[in-house]
Amino acid sequence: MSASVLIIGGSSGIGLALAQHYAAEDASVTVISRQAKPAQLPYHWYQDSLNNEADSEHAVKQALAQQPDTIFICNGVLHDDSAMPEKTIRQLDCTVLMQRLQANVAVPALYLKLLFAYLCKRPAVKLLVLSAKVGSITDNALGGWYSYRVSKAALNMLVKNCSIEVSRLNKTATLVSLHPGTTDTPLSAPFQANLPAGQLQSTTQTAQRLAAVAAALQPLQTGALLNWDGTVLPF
Repeated sequence: MSASVLIIGGSSGIGLALAQHYAAEDASVTVISRQAKPAQLPYHWYQDSLNNEADSEHAVKQALAQQPDTIFICNGVLHDDSAMPEKTIRQLDCTVLMQRLQANVAVPALYLKLLFAYLCKRPAVKLLVLSAKVGSITDNALGGWYSYRVSKAALNMLVKNCSIEVSRLNKTATLVSLHPGTTDTPLSAPFQANLPAGQLQSTTQTAQRLAAVAAALQPLQTGALLNWDGTVLPF
């Protein structure tokens, strides 16, 4: 039986690269996205505007009909036209903070809620939520980036919490947060100039690395924050 993969937030960047990677491996690929399906893509595609929970529930229900064994949640925002990451708390705008919490925590939380029943019954299901190393409280030695760090730290707790609840009902399930590494996408574009040689990866390279992590996941790892190479990062 070929693999079945669901990618939430799969219309661009790492999410789209994951869809392309798994399609090339002859997996059944399902995408949930705010965007309409582009022409000629060979994926199951369900549009979710995120305007209300009922619409999201309908999109998830359709996607789960494909019986995915691996699920990625790729939603997230670091910066946009209205704001860049803060260098100091003096730059903190609480409106921006709430926007980052909405994009980086509330949206994944909604999908985890809608996926919960499936995660509790699907044997050996794997769910990987794209997070960030800067969301590690223990690893934080630089400060700054308040809204992004706070939202990603909260996301890591969200996944940890949900993993505990799922494991009570499905010992074979694995839920993890995953730092994808610095990838050449619009998210990282303003911060690429001073990167060490070799640190920046293409979306194709990142997708290959994350798929390898997914393939190697074991239930004992559930709840962990993992690096792009599968090593455990501190919370």
